[in-house]
Amino acid sequence: MVFLETARLRLRDLGDGDAHDLFALHDDPEVMRFINGGKPASRDAIVRRTLPKMTRGFPAYGGGRACWAAEERASGRFVGWFALPPLDPDRPDVADLGYRLRRDAWGLGYATEGARALVDKGFRDLGIGRIIADTMTVNTGSRRVLEKVGLTFVRTFTGEWPDVIEGSEHGDVEYALTRDAWAAARG
Repeated sequence: MVFLETARLRLRDLGDGDAHDLFALHDDPEVMRFINGGKPASRDAIVRRTLPKMTRGFPAYGGGRACWAAEERASGRFVGWFALPPLDPDRPDVADLGYRLRRDAWGLGYATEGARALVDKGFRDLGIGRIIADTMTVNTGSRRVLEKVGLTFVRTFTGEWPDVIEGSEHGDVEYALTRDAWAAARG
């Protein structure tokens, strides 16, 4: 089921048929560098834990999902995923923007295009009041995407993570955007 389309991307529901592509994405050390330090993925973990988590519904969205496969509209090629899960599964007050793209899709503007469309849909159709996102301080690429879609820097923080990865000594950063600020920027 298609959730939304942009000029070049289609965001659709994930399904069991996406396990291979999700494994390849999560097994790429460069893709996962700022997530887990680039550790290899487990195909079993993708099938048993990751995919079920990504395909669950949320009462806040009327039972709808909060994570979608991203594919090129022209070719149908899987390029990654985007997510906007509510922090409280029952309320759409605050949602957490996330995305992960294949390395060969980097630098094409897909992250900005998909994230911007998801932010717009979240505020316009899902009843979200505030969108947040966080990344490692040293992840300048993701920070640029968040700024391009209108989120602004809130704070730097240090979390308790299971593994120390390169750059984690600089902490993480949180960005946010409210529906009111989003609406004001649209004039």
